[in-house]
Amino acid sequence: MAETELERAEKRYAQAKARLQALRNREATRQRKLDTRRKVILGGALMDLAERDSGAAAMVERLVRNLSRDQDRKAFAEWGGPSSGDETPSPTSDPDGAD
Repeated sequence: MAETELERAEKRYAQAKARLQALRNREATRQRKLDTRRKVILGGALMDLAERDSGAAAMVERLVRNLSRDQDRKAFAEWGGPSSGDETPSPTSDPDGAD
């Protein structure tokens, strides 16, 4: 039996609807990737600053303390903060600075 005009129109509509959904999905994926990239860049810049600036380090430490998930806080367990000479060395650091 031959397709009716209505059936062809419904088929075209379904195809157009699927293309639209695929475009929406691609755009959502693009936005998530961009958001993640921004967070990584900003986080890296903040951590770099915190290694040179004790005020920024204190802010990062407050942020880490206020993280709600233990597993998120654990990711920062070995982070050293500022690397200036006036900081108390960590137990794993060589006291002569020859890490």
